[in-house]
Formats: sequence, C-alpha cells, structure tokens
Amino acid sequence: MATEIKFGTDGWRGIIADDFTFENVRRVATAIAAHVWKHEHPEKGIVIGYDTRFGSRRFAEAAAQVIAATGIHVTIADDYVPTPAVSYAVKNWDASGGVVITSSHNPWNWNGVKYKAYYGGSAKPSIIRSIEMELNANTQPEKKPARITPRDFKTEYIAEITRLADLKKISQCGFKFGIDCMYGSGRGILAGIFREYGIPHVEIRAEVDPLFPGINPEPILPHVAALQEMVVREKCAAGFVTDGDADRIGAVDENGNFVDAHKVFSVLLKWLLDHKKWPGIVTRAYNTTKMIDRICKKYGREMVEHGIGFKYACDIMLEREVLIGGEESGGIGLPRHLPERDGILNALLLANVMADEGKTLGQLVAALQAEFGEHHYARLDMTISNELKRSAIERAATVERVGRFKVLDRGDLDGIKLFLQNDTYPQDADAWLLIRASGTEPLLRVYAEAGSPKIVQEMLTAADKFVHRKA
Repeated sequence: MATEIKFGTDGWRGIIADDFTFENVRRVATAIAAHVWKHEHPEKGIVIGYDTRFGSRRFAEAAAQVIAATGIHVTIADDYVPTPAVSYAVKNWDASGGVVITSSHNPWNWNGVKYKAYYGGSAKPSIIRSIEMELNANTQPEKKPARITPRDFKTEYIAEITRLADLKKISQCGFKFGIDCMYGSGRGILAGIFREYGIPHVEIRAEVDPLFPGINPEPILPHVAALQEMVVREKCAAGFVTDGDADRIGAVDENGNFVDAHKVFSVLLKWLLDHKKWPGIVTRAYNTTKMIDRICKKYGREMVEHGIGFKYACDIMLEREVLIGGEESGGIGLPRHLPERDGILNALLLANVMADEGKTLGQLVAALQAEFGEHHYARLDMTISNELKRSAIERAATVERVGRFKVLDRGDLDGIKLFLQNDTYPQDADAWLLIRASGTEPLLRVYAEAGSPKIVQEMLTAADKFVHRKA
C-alpha cells in the first residue's frame, strides 16, 4: 500500500528511509509534472535545488529524472542552494515552477519537497490541491524525454539581493557582524558578500554536516547558543542566523540576547516606513506579534492578518501591493524582491538598518520597546497524542480561564486564540495565547505574547496544564 503523502504549510516532509524514500520522491515529482502539464507552461521547464541534508542531492537528481522523463526540461543546481535562490531562479529564468529538496528547520532525520510556483514563491493552496489530486490519481504523463541541465543558481541571486541593500554604507558603519549558517545551504553566501565589501564578520557552522550536531537547524533558542557565545566573544554588534534552507532568519544582539523573528520583523518594518517609504499594505501571520499592528497604526498602513504558513502571505502578495509580510518562524518577505521568505536578504537589510540608524541591534530593539510598549513572546511545542490534541483544541473553544488568566475574547482564524486579561502596564503588549496543531510535524504548539517574559512563561505553564487536563 502506497504511503499517504500530505502537503503541509510549505510542502511535504517525512522521515528519511521511513516515508521519505526515493519511491515517494518520484511519486511527488510525477504529480508535480502532471500539474505543470495541465495547468502551467511545461515548455518553460522546471528548476530544482537542494539543501545540505542527507541524500538531498540524490533525491533532487531522482526528481529531475522523473520530471524530465515526462518531457519537461529540468535545470538542476550544481551545488547546495538556499530555497530563496531557487525561487529567484524560477522568476528570473521564467520557469514554470521550482522544486526544492529540503526539510527546512526539521531535525536531521527529516527531508522534504517544497514546490515554488511560476511567480517565484510558495505555492498557493489551489496549486497544492492540484498536486495532491494528481498524487491521489497516480497520473503518469507520457511524453518524449527532455534534457537535464546543471546550472549555477547562486551568482544571479547574490547580485539581486546585494542590489537591495546599501553595502557601501554597511561597510562604512564600523560594525562587526556574526554569521551562523547552522550547517545549512546558506553556507558562505552572506560571508562572501561581506568579504567582497570589506565588512568585518565571523562565520560559524558553515561546513556541511547533515547530522546538524547538537541542534535542529532552526534559528531559535536553544539552537542559536553557539552564535550567542561567539557574538559576545568576538565583540560583534549583531549576529545573524539562517535555518537549514536559509529562507528564515533569527538574530542575536551585541550582548548575546536572542532577538526573535517578531523583533526582526518590527525593526525592518519601521525602517522601511521611515527610510524607504515604499507603498503597500503589511501582512502578518496569526501567531505573530501585535507590535506590528501598533507600528502600522502609527504610520497609517493597513495591516492584514492571515493563516499560518507563508503561502497565505504569498496569496495576498499576488493580489495586492504589499510592503512586507512575515510569520512567527522567521519567514519575512519583501515582494519587491520575491513573494517569498529570504533569510539572507533579511540579514543584509538588518545590517542596513543598523548602518542607517548608527545603532547596534540591541539598541534598535530597545527603542522599539520604548516607543510601542514591551512585547515579549515564547512558544511551547508538545509532542502528544492526536486524541489529546483534538481535546485541547475543542476545550479551548469554550474555556473561560487558563490558570489565573481570564479569557476576554477568542478567535479561530488558525487554531484557537485566547485573548487574556492584561495585568501589565496598559501601553505594553496585549496578552494572548494561541493553541494550534502543526501542519508539518506531530506537534501541538502553544504561542504566547504579553508585556513581560515572566508573564509569558506563566501563561505557557498554565496552557501546558490545560492541554494535559491538569487545570
């Protein structure tokens, strides 16, 4: 019996040699080819890239062989490549779509397939449904085989992202930067750009090691501890970290404090509004900071909230003029570049903000907190049974109190969001919890934001007890 393959918020992922096998990769590739033959322009070809995970190159070659056998020309990367570089190749070379063999931030024993649509971004839900339909129908397009061509994906991508940042100004600001590649496919790119422009930097974890020793390649605590230590030791003004396929960003300030994606998003947004003044609305995922709402209100910009997964931001970017869009996990996109997340570009832009403002990253975050109120955020991941997941979400829909926190209101855009009684200063963050089952992993996630780290942890502890029916 064939394994059921289900696409999550950004493609299909599985455990290597369990459900992520050559047979299943070929099935997915065949379904993608069938979708392209029916709904896209197969004569434009498909591009394929891959990350540094175990077997990624061989899985990419297997996908290329299957797609080419259906008569679609394949351009395959000649080296490990960041996911946004594949998306840029799709757009820049006018391909019909792109495939990336990657499992992003998942543990070492996972791999996956992402599909990038013709516009150079995450596939819209309608495209994912079409691919899943072809999978279920086991469609086998029969055409004259096409060629497979290796190509450098990085050079033109690097030229594009350096065009969007003021590298000369960054080189003159006097700051030193830390770079953490997390053994991923962003290896060497940011450091290469900084080296070319004479920008002081230190790079760590840039070697290929598909075991990702001691970490998951996710740019959050505790996996960024090595960067925190290095930034302090090397006296850097900031440290930038990208995930396994370099589409997500995290950061560390000059004191070694982790700066989460919410603060990165907020810093970039305020800089774009102050310095670039580009038009467009702002989008954010349901589980991101409401500091974005306050910044948008001050500047008179419309803010649109959407479901969790960058494909929802991409949908809006294709329909409306968007300045910037982002999500909780470090995925931030500027449609002027691509309707896509790009961790390396966002690292360059953060350095640009610091150069323009003459401030370290910690000083930029402190200024945000002073102007828009204290906002603190944390997430709790629980590996629990499906029965307990369903029970927790059902109970959250009617609960009146979580621990000592009274529920004032609730929302259900994506998961169940509980707005709680705020007992910090009025100018600080509104308190909320979000309970949601992961779309790509066997997890229940609880997200929390409030006006102090202590209250956030108290909220998460209360939520943990609630999920496990202890309170």
